[in-house]
Amino acid sequence: MNAGKRLINRRKVAPYLFVLPNMVIFGLFTIWPAINGFNLSFYDSNNGRTFRPVGTGNYRRILDSAEFWDVARQTVLFVVAFVVVSTVLATGLALLLNSQRRGRGALSAAYFLPIVVSPVVVGLVWNAALQRQTGLVNQVTSALGFGHPAWLVDPALALVSVIVVGVWIHLGFYTMIVLAGLQSIDGALYEAATIDGASHWQLIRRITLPLLRPTTMVVVTLATIAGFQAFDFIYTLTGGGPVGATTLIVQYVYTNGFHAPISYGLASAAAVILFLVVFAVTFLNYLVGRRQEAM
Repeated sequence: MNAGKRLINRRKVAPYLFVLPNMVIFGLFTIWPAINGFNLSFYDSNNGRTFRPVGTGNYRRILDSAEFWDVARQTVLFVVAFVVVSTVLATGLALLLNSQRRGRGALSAAYFLPIVVSPVVVGLVWNAALQRQTGLVNQVTSALGFGHPAWLVDPALALVSVIVVGVWIHLGFYTMIVLAGLQSIDGALYEAATIDGASHWQLIRRITLPLLRPTTMVVVTLATIAGFQAFDFIYTLTGGGPVGATTLIVQYVYTNGFHAPISYGLASAAAVILFLVVFAVTFLNYLVGRRQEAM
């Protein structure tokens, strides 16, 4: 009897032993730095060695800063456009792939390829492609009679360019998620609706899109998080310019934490605010998704 209990206890403990190394690494390199960063937001330091307690002073400085609100506005514009365009295009591409009978695997791999390329490399490649005089994109637009748009010099075009590149990077990944959701829909529903005389558009509107809501919410949530965290490809693409037109909150944190004049406390406070915003938006998406599932 005791041997049986010991065996049962071992089986209960074994799964936790497998995940323990990963949780230790996650705790040391993610949870602990996050806690330390939150604590650091209540101090001020410009050298990383001496820290002066300032209470909520860093948060007041950020909320009173016109620069921060400009960055926040640009971040919101980027995230909203990125999420909407990514979700719509991913759904459309997934529908096309799902109806494809030949070459689906090759097309899926082609769409998925950008996500496995380093974002830093993607930013450098697109920076070269969008150069006003020598870039490949402007050579095409010039041949088509549209001249040489200043993609990386004009503030409005620079933000649009950053959004397009961000969508290009993540589109394949989101498309695969939506495609998986499409393939989980019971084909008998389409057969029954077709027998009842439903058109192709009615099948999509009445069956596909409603049943894709949980998958769509997953894509929206992932895209929202990715949008708020966007930094690496933007930094190598535009450096946050021109004139700060593509500077998002993560770069604001990076600049205050690593560029002179350094302010570790201010950077930490901005990172905490970013975390709270991402958490709130993600939690809201979760609640909306749960409500839609219950309907």
